[in-house]
Amino acid sequence: MFRSEVGDSRREAESSLVSEVSPRVFDDPDVDRARTGDHEAFTRLVEPLKREVHAHCYRMLGSVHDADDALQEALLRAWRGFGRFEGRSSVRSWLYAISTNACLDAVERRGRRALPVDLGPASTEVEEGAPRTDVAWLGTYPDARYEQREAVELAFVAALQHLPGNQRAALLLFEVLGFSVAEIAEVMKTSTTSVNSALARARRVLASKVGALAGRPALSKVDDARVREVVADYAAALERGDADALVALLTEDVTWAMPPMAQWYRGRDAVMAFARATPLTRCGAWRHVATSANTQPAVACYLRRPGEEVHSAWSITVFTLRDGLIAGLTSFIGPDHFAVFDLPPTLPSTP
Repeated sequence: MFRSEVGDSRREAESSLVSEVSPRVFDDPDVDRARTGDHEAFTRLVEPLKREVHAHCYRMLGSVHDADDALQEALLRAWRGFGRFEGRSSVRSWLYAISTNACLDAVERRGRRALPVDLGPASTEVEEGAPRTDVAWLGTYPDARYEQREAVELAFVAALQHLPGNQRAALLLFEVLGFSVAEIAEVMKTSTTSVNSALARARRVLASKVGALAGRPALSKVDDARVREVVADYAAALERGDADALVALLTEDVTWAMPPMAQWYRGRDAVMAFARATPLTRCGAWRHVATSANTQPAVACYLRRPGEEVHSAWSITVFTLRDGLIAGLTSFIGPDHFAVFDLPPTLPSTP
């Protein structure tokens, strides 16, 4: 098992990764300038890395906002400690080590994030329900921030949340970022034996959750034209209130979850019972904007209730596709998600 050491021991691990792991000398002149207190040089070194490190923090923490905080904490630690950077490893590796430990500190304070499927079985009847404010919900991630597709797929990030923080970190450092076991041991201040053991346990959990070899999710292989067609047909079906058109897009075992609502539905009949009872008939008028989230197709859903003049931000709905049909819908409800995607809070009543 990993030791749950924090504070000074983690910062010592970050420093040891820099000074001991690699014999290669890093000769970027900005390193020398930053080491002597030149903040502009430090910014030039870390700015190209911020997007990918932010994605790493999201994978660790399951929340864009938590990732924002962890990245800022990591950059602050890196700036304060840059005088110890000896150039024996890349700035990228060092920053990943620091950000990983910042994320582990956050995990110890807050715990893991969840989706409705983690809380209980699928609902057998349509439920009104109320938002669960006592749950730390998994959030979605805008693709504009990162290009490494498999590393931020929703099922993968959700499965990661079932791992203890140190197993989560070890798996990501090894499988996604290509750190060696020895480097991970330095980052985590533990032994290579412990790292290998943690990797084995993490792979077993990931395989049970997403069926992924070596902890990587198997992405749906769907033609881009079919993806666009499914998204457009889904939006049109909801906007017309067309249940027949909607059901034609769904797999038999489709699921629909709507955090922060705890209830979720499994199977075409249950999903359509919910759709007929609520979004197709009772909510109001819908408009949709196609987008992408967690490298998956998605739509931003805007709702205009009776008596209102504009469509207001309602949810970001992320699709999981299989064989050209919708196998999963995850609707992240709340206007706060729209700001993360740089989407407007309202749309006019007509296009």
